[in-house]
Amino acid sequence: MADVSFGGRARVAPRILISNDDGIDAHGLKVMEEIAAKISDDVWVVAPQTEQSGASHSLTLTEPLRMHEVGPKRYAVQGTPTDCVMLAVYHLLDGQRPDLLLSGINMGVNLGEDLTYSGTVAAAIEGALLGIPSIAISQQINWETGEAHWQSAPAFAPDLIAKLLGTEWPSGVLMNINIPNLASGDIQGVQATVQGQRDASQMVIDERTDMRGAPYYWIGFREHVGEPHAETDLAAIDRGAISVTPLCIDLTDRAMRDRVAEILAGNGGSA
Repeated sequence: MADVSFGGRARVAPRILISNDDGIDAHGLKVMEEIAAKISDDVWVVAPQTEQSGASHSLTLTEPLRMHEVGPKRYAVQGTPTDCVMLAVYHLLDGQRPDLLLSGINMGVNLGEDLTYSGTVAAAIEGALLGIPSIAISQQINWETGEAHWQSAPAFAPDLIAKLLGTEWPSGVLMNINIPNLASGDIQGVQATVQGQRDASQMVIDERTDMRGAPYYWIGFREHVGEPHAETDLAAIDRGAISVTPLCIDLTDRAMRDRVAEILAGNGGSA
């Protein structure tokens, strides 16, 4: 097993919680379990019963949650990724909190504005809110063929996770890792990145007609990423590198907050 420390404090067998948004039967979840097994033998999986892609940080509040055991330390929840993390930490593992939360491996990248929609990232956000070091991992795939180099994540992730956990993280920070669809020997290193933003023109609304003549729609993005700034997650994946983006839960634009405070004070409001 990998020698992992948490902020410089070694843990012989850290407790790891895994969740995702692709569901309990997703192939990426099995790959994540393989990665976690290289770090610890105390690994728990609590994942949605069915795919929850695009669920973001939503909670199930208007209907009951049902959780059932599908194997040793493996549970499926009829709910969102955030539901899964809450049930795991506050109920299933109550009193024995995880030392690390891993979310994924998502089928498809979570880059740029994807982060605001992603259930994979949301599970890591919930972990960070609960004070647990949390990492989301996503794998680029070929959407036309469905093929992906799933073996690349296990080749890089254990050592990468160990490096990230070897330093203190500020409160409210999580890590978002994206892996290009390349064989491990072809990956062009690991890059620390910032969140990018796609050109809005890459959005696609595909209108179709069902068998009764009624219209329906698919929302998606074109594969082309344009020319993103070199420091962004989009650019790193485009050049074949693994992207590591530290994300902050605090969404406040502090410079704009100061400007707003000045405006309010000037208009007789309270700063």
